[in-house]
Amino acid sequence: MTIENRKALIVWGGWPGHEPEVGARLVESMLEQDGFAVTVTNDYGAMGGSDIEDFRLVVPIVTNDEIERDIVLRLIDAVRSGVGLAGYHGALTTSFRRSVEWHFLCGVQRVGHPGNIIDFHVDVTKPDDPVMQGLSGFDYHSEQYYLHYDPSVDILATTTFSGKHDPVTAGVTMPVAFKRQFGAGRIFYTALGHVAAEFEHPQMRAILRRSLNWAAR
Repeated sequence: MTIENRKALIVWGGWPGHEPEVGARLVESMLEQDGFAVTVTNDYGAMGGSDIEDFRLVVPIVTNDEIERDIVLRLIDAVRSGVGLAGYHGALTTSFRRSVEWHFLCGVQRVGHPGNIIDFHVDVTKPDDPVMQGLSGFDYHSEQYYLHYDPSVDILATTTFSGKHDPVTAGVTMPVAFKRQFGAGRIFYTALGHVAAEFEHPQMRAILRRSLNWAAR
C-alpha cells in the first residue's frame, strides 16, 4: 500500500482545555510513522471538502464548537462510502453538541464525568481483537466518561463506576473503547486522552495507534 492512498486528515479546534493542537501533532506523528501522508488543519470545512473521499481516515480533535450542517452531511456520505473516522476523549462525543447528524454518525455522546480527574480501572473485554491484542486491564488517571452510546457499537474495553462521586452511577459499566461499522466506513472511539500527557500511558497510546490504522482499513 503506497503513501498516496494512505492519506489522513486531522481537524483540531474548540475548547483549549483538551489541548487539541498538541494532540493533533501527536496523532500526526503516529500516523506518519505508520506511512500516512497527513494533513492537519483547524478548518472544519475540510471534513466536507470536495476531496474528502480521497482520505483513508479523518480524525477530528474538537470539543464544544459549532459546525455547518452541510459539512456534517458531506462527511456522513464519505464515511458511508468507506472513509474511516476515529476520535479520542472529547472528540466525537462532545465535538458539535447541537448537531444531531454528527452524533448519529459517531454513535456516542458524553453526558458526564463524576469526580472529574480521578483514578479508575479499565477492563479489556475483547483481548483477541487486533486493537486490544496483548493488552490486559490497567489503571488510569483521568476523567471517567459517562456516555450515551448507540447499541450497534462493538465494545472493546470498559470501566465500572464505583458510585463514590455520584451514587446513581454505582455499578454501571461503561465503554472506554469501541468500534462501529457505518456503511462501508469504520469508526473508532476511545474515552481516554483528556490531555496530551496521557499519550505517555502505554496502553492508551497502543489502543489509539492501533485503532487509527484499523479505522483506515
